Amino acid sequence: MIVLNMEKGMFLFEQHHHALVSGIMAMHWRFDGFLGEHLREQVEYAVAQHDRAWIPLDGHPIWNDDKQQPYSFIDYPMKEKMVRYQEGVDQVEMRSNYGGLLCSLHYRSFFPEVSEDESIQAFISDEEARQKKLKNELGEMIGDEQLNFHFDLLQFCDDLSLYCCMNEPGVTKEEELSWFRDGFPQRFNFAPDGIVAYWDGKNAVALEPFPFQSTFQVDIPFRELRPEQIEEVGFPQAWKESVLHNRTIKFVPR
Repeated sequence: MIVLNMEKGMFLFEQHHHALVSGIMAMHWRFDGFLGEHLREQVEYAVAQHDRAWIPLDGHPIWNDDKQQPYSFIDYPMKEKMVRYQEGVDQVEMRSNYGGLLCSLHYRSFFPEVSEDESIQAFISDEEARQKKLKNELGEMIGDEQLNFHFDLLQFCDDLSLYCCMNEPGVTKEEELSWFRDGFPQRFNFAPDGIVAYWDGKNAVALEPFPFQSTFQVDIPFRELRPEQIEEVGFPQAWKESVLHNRTIKFVPR
C-alpha cells in the first residue's frame, strides 16, 4: 500500500495498481533509447507485474497503531513482506523467465550486500540462486548491457509512478517528497545526468529530458478514507466501503 496523507484524509494506492501504471510507462519508452528490442515484451510484462507480491496484502490491509494509518510498503512487517516478494517473483517467472530475473533483481536491490538478520540472509541467498539459474537458462539471449538497461528501466518506471502517487499534485519542487526532489538515480544513454520530474499544474508531470515516444496520460486508481469515517466504523469496514477514484496525470516534456 502507498499511503499519502492529505489535509482531508488519506489517499491509498494499491501497489499492483501503481505497478500497472509503471508498465504503461515502459510501453511508451522512446524507441531510440531501448536496448534489446527482442526482449521488449518480457520487459514490459516484468515492469507491469513487478508488484504482484502485494495483491494479497493490499486486498486485506492491516492497521499500524503506531502511525495511525494502514501499514505501507515502507513499514510493512519484513518477514511477511519477503515471503510475498518471493511468491510474486515466482508468479512472474512462470510466465517469463526473463521477467522473473528482472523482478528478482529488483527485490534483491532493497537489501544490503550483507545482513545479520537470518531471514534476510535466506532471502538474499534464495534470490541470488534464482538469478544464477535464470541467467544460465537464458544463456546468450541476454547481455550485461541490456540487462542493466532493463533493470534501470523497471526501477525508473517504478520510481516515476511512486512520484505520482506519493506527492500531492501540483506541489513545488521544494515541497516534493525528498526521495525524488533532485531527480531519479537511473542513467540512460540520452540522459547521462539523469531525469528530473516537475509538477506542471495538478494534472501533468513534466520531465527533463523526456524519455517517452510522445505525451500520454495515465489513470492511477486510489481510495480516499477520511479520519471521521475510520473513527466511526473502524478501518477494515471503512476500507470495504471505500470506492476507487482515479488520479489522472499527463506526461509532457519540460
